[in-house]
Amino acid sequence: MAKAKRIYGCSECGSTFPKWAGQCPDCGAWNTLVETLETSAPVSGASGKRSGWTGTVAEVKTLSEVSVLQTPRFSTQSKELDRVLGGGLVDGSVVLIGGDPGIGKSTILLQTLCALAEQLAALYVTGEESQQQVAMRARRLELPQERLKVMTETCIETIIATAKRERPRVMVIDSIQTIFTEQLQSAPGGVAQVRESTALLVRYAKQSGTAIFLVGHVTKEGALAGPRVLEHMVDTVLYFEGEADGRLRLLRAVKNRFGAVNELGVFGMTDKGLKEVANPSAIFLTRSGGDVPGSVVMATWEGTRPLLVEVQALVDSSHLGNPRRVSLGLDPNRLAMLLAVLHRHGGIASYDQDVFLNVVGGVKVLETAADLALLAAVVSSLHAKPLSQDLLVFGEVGLSGEVRPVPSGQERLKEAAKHGFKRAIIPKANAPKTAPPGFTLIPVTRLGEALEALFD
Repeated sequence: MAKAKRIYGCSECGSTFPKWAGQCPDCGAWNTLVETLETSAPVSGASGKRSGWTGTVAEVKTLSEVSVLQTPRFSTQSKELDRVLGGGLVDGSVVLIGGDPGIGKSTILLQTLCALAEQLAALYVTGEESQQQVAMRARRLELPQERLKVMTETCIETIIATAKRERPRVMVIDSIQTIFTEQLQSAPGGVAQVRESTALLVRYAKQSGTAIFLVGHVTKEGALAGPRVLEHMVDTVLYFEGEADGRLRLLRAVKNRFGAVNELGVFGMTDKGLKEVANPSAIFLTRSGGDVPGSVVMATWEGTRPLLVEVQALVDSSHLGNPRRVSLGLDPNRLAMLLAVLHRHGGIASYDQDVFLNVVGGVKVLETAADLALLAAVVSSLHAKPLSQDLLVFGEVGLSGEVRPVPSGQERLKEAAKHGFKRAIIPKANAPKTAPPGFTLIPVTRLGEALEALFD
């Protein structure tokens, strides 16, 4: 008989240890070791040595012998979701979707499965809601309901046994934190339960070719709850961004074995569910009628497409010993660094000013191409001088005051020209040989040159 032994697993890195400790020896996190039970293989003989190896010999190939045919995909009936997934859903893939409560995780998956069920077998497994609640949501959203099969279950062995009988092409598990395996005695949501349940689902997906969506809870810090190894086990990790009380929802890929990382899908929340936003730049560029100081438009690169977003800055006199530096949608540490560069190489001081920065629409800009636009918005607000509404600014700013090039500069300019922009302050290395028709380019190499061109 197999013996059950008590072990302690780290909720951060997933490592296991025979004894409890306040700090994980592997990752150094504190108070993350959780008690679980593990079943060990039987041993033979008084010495405790294993009876011998019984594994089969695996097939080995050289890289030249491995087939590199493109992985077949099928559409989810949503262009934005297909974009984030890398062009569609892959058979046998496991996709983990995380986000704040009420952000739209269950809604988008229910919409997707109802649409897919019209063409292929689909199964929706819910561990948090009843079948009646799922049906009520589908009716409220006016979704097709005749073909989608729904099951309320939390035992992973029962779920896999039912899936083997139903043979769905696509399956949703909502959510993985409610699923448990009978092999362990710990409560659902624990480190061992989440890890083992996910491992069984991944194994089933690879063996059967069923594409599986997993819904994951998030902590108060915004990270996926459960062991960190959960993100390593799945093929794709998607995060929902945006305010729960706002209309826009951003779906970002942070890991994708079948497509581009940091790809972004934009959806609008309506009374009929999540709707695709075909032209997100037009949504983010809804600006006020007149020129306002502290506002500038930049072109950021999200995955495989450019996106125009508005950066706003508010600079005001500070009455505190340490002026405030608040940044929403941009790195706060980079804001402090760029303000020092502005003082040293631009001659503009803000050490006695509160600086507030915001990216309109709840977008998180993760690239350094926002540096020049950030400083342009700060200077505009500080001097109370509005920038022209047909001006585009992008570029990376180095510590020595140089303006460095960014990837895909020509595609950014084409997107700006399509939306009616006429002027652009860009790094000199990004300047194309021929500008778009009616477009004036101002290539710069130093921060001082960019500041002089702002109000021309």
